[in-house]
Amino acid sequence: MPERRPAATRRPRRRAAALAAAPVLLTATALLTGPSAQAAPEAPLRAGPAAPAPRCSAAYRITQTLEGGTVWRMCWHYEGNAGLVLDDVSYQPKGERAPVKVLTTAKLAQIHVPYDDGGNEYDDLTGQGFAQGLMKLDPAECPGGTIKTVRVPGAYDAAHPDVSGLCATTRARGHAYRVGPYPGEQARTYQLQGKDLLLYTVNKTGWYEYISEWRFSGDGTMTLQIGATGTLSPSDFDAGDGRGTPIGKGAKDYATSHSHNVFWRLNFGLDGSAANKVEQFDSATTIRPGGSTPTIRTTRTPVTKELAGDVGPLRWWRVVSDTGRNRDGHPRSYQIVPGPSSKYTGRSYTQHDIYFTEYNKCEQFASNNLANCGARAGKSVDTWVNGQPLKHPIAWVNIGFHHIARDEDQEPMPVHWQGFQLVPRDVTAMNPLTPPALSGHNGHYG
Repeated sequence: MPERRPAATRRPRRRAAALAAAPVLLTATALLTGPSAQAAPEAPLRAGPAAPAPRCSAAYRITQTLEGGTVWRMCWHYEGNAGLVLDDVSYQPKGERAPVKVLTTAKLAQIHVPYDDGGNEYDDLTGQGFAQGLMKLDPAECPGGTIKTVRVPGAYDAAHPDVSGLCATTRARGHAYRVGPYPGEQARTYQLQGKDLLLYTVNKTGWYEYISEWRFSGDGTMTLQIGATGTLSPSDFDAGDGRGTPIGKGAKDYATSHSHNVFWRLNFGLDGSAANKVEQFDSATTIRPGGSTPTIRTTRTPVTKELAGDVGPLRWWRVVSDTGRNRDGHPRSYQIVPGPSSKYTGRSYTQHDIYFTEYNKCEQFASNNLANCGARAGKSVDTWVNGQPLKHPIAWVNIGFHHIARDEDQEPMPVHWQGFQLVPRDVTAMNPLTPPALSGHNGHYG
């Protein structure tokens, strides 16, 4: 698809001074703060080495022990386009002698915002100063946690580039598990109220404020999501496009409907190796005659070449370690579990839910990629899926939200969330939070 030109104007900001201070479009060499953390391979968990030394200084290091004994470790830095980037993310359940390396890097890869009337279309990360809009957090926004200071490359306020803008805290999860007796039985109930490690930033872009959340649970699950809040753009209250629904009194004012297509870029490094494998699972249902229960057969297909994939009701993907196995001898993996999504089909790069591409340092953003990756490389993730063998796979996850404004969006706008999970599959032989009394129930009951 021919490269589109960016829209001439952006939905207006509250403060003209912020626009005047905004930097010129950042160069392909990403501006960043914090360490440049690309971890060397670690030994597999089964070898039992000591935890590797972090590849970052204490200011950029996060370590959190959760209920049940799980320890999460990671580094962070801040880039001038992507904002917060997490590096060397590892997970160590209680009883395991060493951390399980999961991700080499993880970050946002684009927030693409096209308007329904065709009048405006934005790439918020690489065209609208998303990273420069990092907001200062009030201590009340980070209860029980720590607000870390972030140096913002190309900050709008050049005299004050250091922003107290990264919250690291814990937040209640609710039930991590529960198993109890049938009514009338005399037996113990096992339950655990879990907490998550929560990291988040707030970035202001135009009238929107984006809350970027990264949650890490005691059972090894990671939840990545974006919450959009802020204010509806008042310049859209013109009823001129004939779309959407009215807000305010009568049917005079309409806020223009639009989409938020959010991409994440995941560089897995399971067990410290970049040579992870990708597998796709599909389940097919067969209806049997005579009212018999239908049957379902699931097939596993290795993904050996770059892929543009679409979520189905019985389709999913996992990234598999090429070296590590759990104590049952099963290969460790992480399953990608997309959340609800409203797919935007107006651009080639938003027409698929997930992409797997071969690692290329130049390929950093799902659309409007800033770097020059070569004359034929293209500027969006769909153009990079060209049949290369997958030896070092990069996963790109696309979750869409179609925003048709409602009266309740005024003001401030309630947060609407979109995101996905990374769920451990066979990383440990049992639930890593299993209570000791049930630890013998591996593959059988009692």
